[in-house]
Amino acid sequence: MRCPFCAAEKESLQVIDSRTCDNGKSIRRRRKCINCGKRFTTYERVEQTARLMVIKKDGRRVPWDKDKILTGLERACFKRPVPEEEIHRAADEVEEEVRGTFDREVPSTAIGQMVIDRLRRLDQVAYVRFASVYREFKTLEELVAEARAVIDARHYDDLPGQGKLFIESPSAAKTAAAGTNGHAGNGVNSSAGEAAAKRPRKPRRVEEVVPPASE
Repeated sequence: MRCPFCAAEKESLQVIDSRTCDNGKSIRRRRKCINCGKRFTTYERVEQTARLMVIKKDGRRVPWDKDKILTGLERACFKRPVPEEEIHRAADEVEEEVRGTFDREVPSTAIGQMVIDRLRRLDQVAYVRFASVYREFKTLEELVAEARAVIDARHYDDLPGQGKLFIESPSAAKTAAAGTNGHAGNGVNSSAGEAAAKRPRKPRRVEEVVPPASE
């Protein structure tokens, strides 16, 4: 194994963290290159004898590639407050579910839905980014409708730091508070003021409005 950044030999690579994943089916290791100081992740797992194929929307069959799942997650979470560990964990969960549910072939639509389910819990903005490409929205209205569905359905976990799609304007609350406190203090005076405001005004006489013509 070589460093993917400076191509240093394995003697220059140091393991700084090691843990199991995929329910004990693989080992994830964080490595640091002593030569360039960069860090990267490697996985050790049992080689699958049966090759899993992915059925694309156009009917083509391509080999399963977990790196494509990881790339899609990273693009969706670009510049979002989602830890790298959570992104890798989501990719591991998708692969585990795929291999546990399907034997030799898996539709790409099923994989996309698995990714969407995890992004919905990770970050709302990342979810809409991925969904806009995966579900091929044709209009802005479809995108907005999907964004509001995320909020209304409440299928995501409201984690600290998770991006919000819509921020509720405080103007409605301020208006309600002003209407409540505008006549605070004397309930009789408040009622009298409201009654006076609703009472129709008596029209003024013409001579009060139009000055008399000069002789």
